[in-house]
Amino acid sequence: MHGSVLTPYATNKKTSPPSVFINKKHSNRVIGLAMVCTRLMTLLLIFYCSCTIEFSTAIDTITSTQLINDPEAIVSNGTATFKLGFFSPVNSTNRYVGIWYNHISAKAVVWVANREKPLNDSSGTLTISEDGNFVVLDGQKQIVWSSDVPNSSANSSALLLDSRNLILQDDSNGNIIWESFEHPSDSFLEGMKISTKKFTDKKTQLTSWKSPSDPSNGRFTLGINAQNILEVYIWNGSHPYWRAGPWNGQVFIGIPEMISLYISRYDVVEDKEGNVYISYSYAKESPLLYMTLSSDGYLIEKNKSWENLWWAPDTECDVYGKCGPFGSCNVHGSPICTCLRGFDPKDMEEWSRGNWSSGCERRRQLQRERNNSDGGEMGKDDGFLKLKTVKVPAFAELSLAAQDNCESQCLKNCSCIAYTYCSGIGCMQWSGDLIDIQEFSYGGSDLYIRVAYSELGNKKRSTKVVITIAVLIGSLTIAICIYLSWRWMARPPGRKNKLEKLLFKRGGVNLDCSNESILGKNLNRIDLEELPLFSFQKLAIATDNFDVANKLGQGGFGPVYKGKLSSGQDIAVKRLSKFSGQGLEEFMNEVLAISQLQHRNLVRLLGCCEEGEEKMLIHEYMPNKSLDGFLFDPIKQKLLDWRKRSNIIEGIAQGLLYLHRDSRLKIIHRDLKTSNVLLDVNLNPKISDFGIAKIFGDNQDQANTRRVVGTYGYMAPEYAMRGRFSEKSDVFSFGVLLLEIVSGQKNSNFYHDKHSLSLLGFVSSLELLPQLLHIVPFNFSNFNISWLCYYVQAWKLWNENRIEMLIDPTISDPCFYVEILRHIHVGLLCVQDLATDRPTMSTVLFMLSSEIANLPTPKQPAFTEMLGLSNKRSSQQTRRKFSVNNVTLTTIDGR
Repeated sequence: MHGSVLTPYATNKKTSPPSVFINKKHSNRVIGLAMVCTRLMTLLLIFYCSCTIEFSTAIDTITSTQLINDPEAIVSNGTATFKLGFFSPVNSTNRYVGIWYNHISAKAVVWVANREKPLNDSSGTLTISEDGNFVVLDGQKQIVWSSDVPNSSANSSALLLDSRNLILQDDSNGNIIWESFEHPSDSFLEGMKISTKKFTDKKTQLTSWKSPSDPSNGRFTLGINAQNILEVYIWNGSHPYWRAGPWNGQVFIGIPEMISLYISRYDVVEDKEGNVYISYSYAKESPLLYMTLSSDGYLIEKNKSWENLWWAPDTECDVYGKCGPFGSCNVHGSPICTCLRGFDPKDMEEWSRGNWSSGCERRRQLQRERNNSDGGEMGKDDGFLKLKTVKVPAFAELSLAAQDNCESQCLKNCSCIAYTYCSGIGCMQWSGDLIDIQEFSYGGSDLYIRVAYSELGNKKRSTKVVITIAVLIGSLTIAICIYLSWRWMARPPGRKNKLEKLLFKRGGVNLDCSNESILGKNLNRIDLEELPLFSFQKLAIATDNFDVANKLGQGGFGPVYKGKLSSGQDIAVKRLSKFSGQGLEEFMNEVLAISQLQHRNLVRLLGCCEEGEEKMLIHEYMPNKSLDGFLFDPIKQKLLDWRKRSNIIEGIAQGLLYLHRDSRLKIIHRDLKTSNVLLDVNLNPKISDFGIAKIFGDNQDQANTRRVVGTYGYMAPEYAMRGRFSEKSDVFSFGVLLLEIVSGQKNSNFYHDKHSLSLLGFVSSLELLPQLLHIVPFNFSNFNISWLCYYVQAWKLWNENRIEMLIDPTISDPCFYVEILRHIHVGLLCVQDLATDRPTMSTVLFMLSSEIANLPTPKQPAFTEMLGLSNKRSSQQTRRKFSVNNVTLTTIDGR
């Protein structure tokens, strides 16, 4: 029809339209309008069809009349985060029904229905059967998989929830009659329960895939063993492969990382019927996404970036029974397996080959029957040898004995061969082979192993020898000290001072500890012999004789060089400069502070070197250097999106929490700043530079010093002005650092002189700026006005509800505004004037993760009075050292 009308306009006038048509110009307009209308109707039809298709696939429910066919899917109700449908694993054409994350490019499948019966084509259907069960049908309408609920309701439907749980509910009363959480595959999800029923074989457990291409049941399973004391196991077939250690009510003591890594909440519950189950929940902004049991037996935690956050087993020693019965495994040992004291290898030939599975056996039998007839050792009592911070053996038996009676009860029980007392669990005892013992650097529990008296006697005799030698050395030392004191008292005053300086220089090391008894206590806790010693020659070779090309930076301690050991390991070497204001004091302080600390957010100390006047510290090498190199570089800062910055903030907070509460020593860092936060290859933060850190006693909350050290701009006012420091001092520094990360603006170093105001005092009120400039003669050479304006702006914009203007434009995405504003809010809470108003680091973590919904209103930021009014006296009483925030180490600037 259109062709007969349009053709005359393109050919000749003989076939022109009849006279009833209006003129040619008007006819063209009519035809053009018709074409536009036709195209518009076509577009509307396509839009309608697409909306209809989208609506039909965006459902979250399956019924007997509302079914889906391959490749259709349903999405979870609410946020549509999860999808249920048909999929094929990598390198496979088989079709399975599963649940996966909807918005992640890689198909992260967390549950599979027809694991053992795959479909071999795309003819599958998901529906509700006539008996009310949720079923998977093949192309011939045969049931491939079913929820298999007996006496299910014919009036039922399947619903996919945002919790990743697929439920089958009775529509007549809303009751849930089946759920996928009770039939897990290989993934442990938030809200899911891994359970067991005591004294039966009824279990809910994870089962690995056979391979990444085959979701059928693999050989590894994860579940609970709760016959005596609750533990989580991974089994390889019927054999244990890994275990988490006993549950103490908060953590599994066989996983030391749980002490500081986990902010998730784990719940273990036992009901009246003997069902024991474990579940977990995590904060809204937790890095943890879910846990999965891989086809090769690893329990892996995934984070939001789809990276492996944690996994087990992690080392050879994590594998169950690596060293056999009565063997102990230490991943840092060489070899990693040793026999417990009082035991020898059962098969020396196999042991020498590195096959330790045969384990060890006692050198001398226990004295189960006392015989005093010969007056020898047969009548002597057995004793216990202590093994510190270990993963206790498997198959512990719980005793009702109190802590004071745990040892005596074990000694009275002839079958008891070891015991320990753990807070949250109680007295645990062992009567069979001691298997799967692993030595930790921290965490775990102390284990007491029963040995024959002769083994104990060797220790006692050795102890007597040591005590005798110590007494002789102590007596000799006292005699020398008395002699030196007598000579000292006999000298003129000038000579006394000279001798005093000499003694201090050669023998005394003032670690500036707030309590001398605390220092002694902490020195006893640390076995410095465990810290590897490097020779100067080895480090010279590693750094090409400290070539300037390998120099990474310069700090108050001295230059830092990159090196490579003969093993291929990259290292960072901090070499004490002869012209440095720091010295043996800071060197020893850093060794004491971090030699025994292990945390993913603390830089690791690999060893030290002290030969003659050469003193060096060897750290793990951080390829991305310090945070300030990224944050304040106009090019590199673009690499730090909000997700990376929030991960850095949380990592720093986790590291500080570990220092304050979870480490073996309670440590106050005192110089936290961007240049002292290093970044590994994945931009994960690691706190460094413990040269001026403080070691606190177990019951100590704060201390005073007349030697103020640190960096102005990051120092809390009570510390900068009065020398008082505590955990809240680090919290203040963390708050400043947090605001820097969010704003991308640098906190330049600020020095006080007798005429200048304190930075935070100046910052406290923008309205006072003109008056103060008239009253006080400023020395702007000691002052960076850009950072002053930034801090003033932070507080001023907060009061004016315009704080979003502080956000770095490179991360200014409206999607993250709420989260970023919460971080700024927390930062302002951390820099409040009074230390008592600031939150602790544990509270800060909860605030950042939205665990605390309603945050308190921050008070006026910290500031001090004008130093011109009070600094004269304090400057005479207090010796200060300050550092510049442009290197990774502390710099000392004389005043």
